[in-house]
Amino acid sequence: MLISIFVESWNESMQPDRVIRALAALAQEHRLAAFRLLVEAGPQGVAAGAIAEAVDVPPSSMSFHLAQLANAGLVTQRRESRSILYTADYAAMNGLMAYLTENCCGGVPCATAKPRENVQ
Repeated sequence: MLISIFVESWNESMQPDRVIRALAALAQEHRLAAFRLLVEAGPQGVAAGAIAEAVDVPPSSMSFHLAQLANAGLVTQRRESRSILYTADYAAMNGLMAYLTENCCGGVPCATAKPRENVQ
């Protein structure tokens, strides 16, 4: 399946610095809200102004937040007429989730992972 090839490719290229950039970009309230909105919007994307309005931040601040998400490889942008549309990069998102599951849960789905005993 084509999507799984992209996920495996993104996951294989996941170096700790790339993971840290992605997690750092998501570790801010407005960026996380924008990313969630883009994931829900699908491949057609959302205009930067509409994202700013939905997240309730000034357009100049939203531009900064979207640049951080783009720098982390979590969103892509394209120009359509006078608007810049942003789209979630699903391969990057799935690759990050796969990396976290593989490296933080020992390859076991996190929901079924047994808690460690006597962790201090």
